[in-house]
Amino acid sequence: QVQLVESGGGLVQAGGSLRLSCAASGSIFSINIMNWYRQAPGKQRELVAGITSGGSTNYADPRKGRFTISRDNAKNMVYLQMNSLKAEDTAVYYCNGYIKDLRGMTRVYWGQGTQVTVSS
Repeated sequence: QVQLVESGGGLVQAGGSLRLSCAASGSIFSINIMNWYRQAPGKQRELVAGITSGGSTNYADPRKGRFTISRDNAKNMVYLQMNSLKAEDTAVYYCNGYIKDLRGMTRVYWGQGTQVTVSS
């Protein structure tokens, strides 16, 4: 069984920073792409950033420059550093990963999400 657990969310003032973490654990053979998504109230879930196992990154254009995704392959961790936060960044942030388990099966796993609230 594979699990993803996010942490690091909270309440921050506009202009502040937060660092989100996502830990993958369980019967993991390998992890390919890991992504951060977010979902604001009443809106669809949207991609924030993604990173491959080799470190190549992809960002949704509006957030490029304020958010930085990184990962630690040895620890099965992915991070999202968020700077200059705005009220519109308020959302539940989810990580997901394309993970091959010890049985050789690959699927997408999601975490339970962590709330980020930015006060203006």
